[in-house]
Parts: sequence; structure tokens; C-alpha cells
Amino acid sequence: MSADATPAKRLVRAPVSVRWGDMDAYNHVNNSVYATYVEEARLQWFRSLDPGWMNTDAAPILAALNTNFRKPIEWPAEIVVELYAGRAGRSSFTASFRIIDRDHAEVVYAEGDSVLVWINPNTGKSIELPAHVRAALV
Repeated sequence: MSADATPAKRLVRAPVSVRWGDMDAYNHVNNSVYATYVEEARLQWFRSLDPGWMNTDAAPILAALNTNFRKPIEWPAEIVVELYAGRAGRSSFTASFRIIDRDHAEVVYAEGDSVLVWINPNTGKSIELPAHVRAALV
């Protein structure tokens, strides 16, 4: 998602405090930690759904993650991860994201998208998106 794109629907706005342990030797947040920030936003969104988004017969897995780094995040920082609904397929959907400064939304640290696929954990095969997940995307 580009900085000027107008997303269809924001799923969640997840505030995150940058921790000292998120830093690398260059005194900015390590690139791998960005994925945990996006994961936190996804988990906050999952918690907003009706129960059953995950059970013994259905669970989401991360199939792809694309991150475009725009500006280093330095400690201390208060950031927000915004997660947006994207294309929904039979068993998957794309969630775009932006990581921005909590107090200055024009400061974009990173943006990208992730693809989540629902599977049957017992078989490892993809299944249809649960109806309440699909409904939450529109």
C-alpha cells in the first residue's frame, strides 16, 4: 500500500511502544522486528472477531509478508500499526499495513502487505475463509 493509497477498510489501529530490545547495532529497530509489530496488529484484529476465527478445524497461517522500509525507527518511539483489508479470495486474504509515528501520522516508517491463508490444522490443506472473517473484511 503506498502512502497515498486510500484503503477500503481499516481493520485495526494498534499502538506499539518500541522496546530497547527491538534495537540493533545501528541504533534503530531491527528489520525482523517490523514483522512482530505487524503480527501484533493482526492479533489485535483477531481478538475483535467473533470466537471461532481459529479452532481445531480452522486456523490462519502467514503465507507472505512484503515490507517496504521508509524511515528507520529509533528508540524511544511510540508507533501505530494500521492494518487494512485487501483482496479476499476463497481461502485467503491480503492485509495491507502501515507503521506510522503515533503522534505524527505523516511519518511513515514502513508499509506493505501480508497474505493470510486459512487451513485445517489437521490436514494442512487450505479451507474456505470463515464466514465471519469474510464479513469483517467488507
